[in-house]
Amino acid sequence: MSIKTKIEQLRTELNQHNYNYYILDNPTISDYEFDLKLQELQELERNHPEFYDENSPTVRVGGTITKNFKTIVHEFRMYSLDNSYSKEDLEDWEKRVIKAIGTDKIAFTCELKYDGASVSLHYENGKLVQATTRGDGFQGDEITANVRTIRSVPLQLQGNYPEKFHIRGEIILPKKGFEQMNKERVEAGDDPYMNPRNTASGSLKLQDTAEVAKRPLDCLLYSLIGNTGISTQYEGLQKAREWGFKVPKESKLCHSTQEVMDFVNYWDEHRHDLPYEIDGVVVKVNDIQQQEELGYTSKSPRWAIAYKFKAEQVDTILESISYQVGRTGAITPVANLKPVLLAGTIVKRASLHNADQIAKLDVRVGDSVYVEKGGEIIPKIVGVNLEKRPENSIPTIYISNCPECGTDLIRNDGEAQHYCPNSNTCPPQITGKIQHFISRKAMDIEGLGGETVELLFREGLIKNYADLYEITVPQLLPLERMAEKSAENMVKGIEKSKEIPFERVLFALGIRYVGETVAKKLARHYKNIENLQKATLEELTKVDEIGNRIAESVISFFNNTQNQLLIERLKHHGLQFSLSEENMQNHTDKLKGLTIVVSGVFQIFSRDELKNLIEQNGGKVGSSISSKTSYVIVGDNMGPSKKEKAEKLGIPMISETDFQQMIEL
Repeated sequence: MSIKTKIEQLRTELNQHNYNYYILDNPTISDYEFDLKLQELQELERNHPEFYDENSPTVRVGGTITKNFKTIVHEFRMYSLDNSYSKEDLEDWEKRVIKAIGTDKIAFTCELKYDGASVSLHYENGKLVQATTRGDGFQGDEITANVRTIRSVPLQLQGNYPEKFHIRGEIILPKKGFEQMNKERVEAGDDPYMNPRNTASGSLKLQDTAEVAKRPLDCLLYSLIGNTGISTQYEGLQKAREWGFKVPKESKLCHSTQEVMDFVNYWDEHRHDLPYEIDGVVVKVNDIQQQEELGYTSKSPRWAIAYKFKAEQVDTILESISYQVGRTGAITPVANLKPVLLAGTIVKRASLHNADQIAKLDVRVGDSVYVEKGGEIIPKIVGVNLEKRPENSIPTIYISNCPECGTDLIRNDGEAQHYCPNSNTCPPQITGKIQHFISRKAMDIEGLGGETVELLFREGLIKNYADLYEITVPQLLPLERMAEKSAENMVKGIEKSKEIPFERVLFALGIRYVGETVAKKLARHYKNIENLQKATLEELTKVDEIGNRIAESVISFFNNTQNQLLIERLKHHGLQFSLSEENMQNHTDKLKGLTIVVSGVFQIFSRDELKNLIEQNGGKVGSSISSKTSYVIVGDNMGPSKKEKAEKLGIPMISETDFQQMIEL
């Protein structure tokens, strides 16, 4: 069997397994077997880049960087929907439809209104060629690389599909995946995401596709666009399923407004049984020819309408207001409520966001308050029933001191939240910083979790993250629920974390505004912690993508005497505070100040290898060709539009061999 045949066979097999797992929910092999086959394909593709395919199952794991998302004009405009909130609204809409068409023989397709981020997928010859956000309806951002990582989006269609078409849908975060993401964030000491829809939308604009691939995103499709040969909306849903798209089966063909309302009422009551969030039902004229006859207003199709569910709201008593302190010192006010049933769960707490929100609503302890869930991870108070307000009601005065350590709170200009500036001895800030330090993306200390950090702090064994490296097994054994094996594993995990590379150690320190990406940039630029500590504001802001806010935060962190002592202790314990020799050997400044775009398919290097070499030699990888581009490394199958733009701007186009010579001189 030839290498090419083997690669194609593996791609076909893995695509089928993806379809079985993510569309049919019926896996036929174990995750372990799937991973082995995927690794085999990755190795073959790495060794034989001439068989590169942008729709290979290997793109699901990500690994490319998108700095700027290209604006794409939609071939077919993405309209918004008119909303309705009652049976009367639907009946009025139906009358308008009947009058416009001149017949009362109208069928409707009812579908759930998924609460996510709208997307348009473009397929040619059965392959995904482009994915675009809704944007303003006329144009959106191209997010193809990120969408390719979503397992339920087919990269290769099956069956008898049209040669070219678009399909519309929603990128969503299922409830379980969203809850797991927030659980991990809280354990890492970060604030939870507020709702699935905004998190899904934000995920689509992440620059690193590998990060997108880690998120449990899903894609639910609902509308075929273009010359597909489909005569009805309902048929379109069925065909899309046959071609490999994930189209929920909770749709219904209805022949009267009463049937539509039965569907609406059923799902208004049962929406919480679904694995994802919905906020209503979409009703469409089923016949495509009738849709074309009805046409569009300036904003919406005349042949479709959204029935929006009312946000579930209850009233209950606000019993008290408490204030939580995050790892950065941010204060979050929380309403403690008389327990009440809302959206299928018992609610005891609701978010009050900040002092401005409390003042705006004039919320007071003892008030009867209106609480909504509406997709929020924590329910929120949206109003006060003033008729039930007690006569002796007292206006809420926002706290002026930290509830944990008593320090005077501060509020920076332009910020909504108050902060406790006592970062060194305020207990929640201490434990929050340690939890961030041990988190998976930072030091990734095995055998140590958030609850254990709290226990160690309460027992006086740790007061900062440097103390972790002085813990012994005998100290741990007397602790509650701490067996000898667990204690030994924890100490081993702490010891092993000394191997974590410099950029992750830098991230683990918890410098405000220094996330994973910024930490990596600073580590590569300054090479070691000593250089970074000596950097001035002016020097820091000259580093690619480091602005004033980040630079000021870095300087403030290293000027703090307590932080200086912590770093010296961590150095003494053997943590990595400089790039490894292996990294240093590969790093040069040969391409400093140059922005280089990589385009096409290559023989010597993979695209990722070229990008890594550019960064290792001090250059910047450009995502698109512009006047700021220094060179374009050109491979086979470079897009004609890119080539034309490079020629028009007079940007040198070099081969991978030319590039290799540049960095080896």
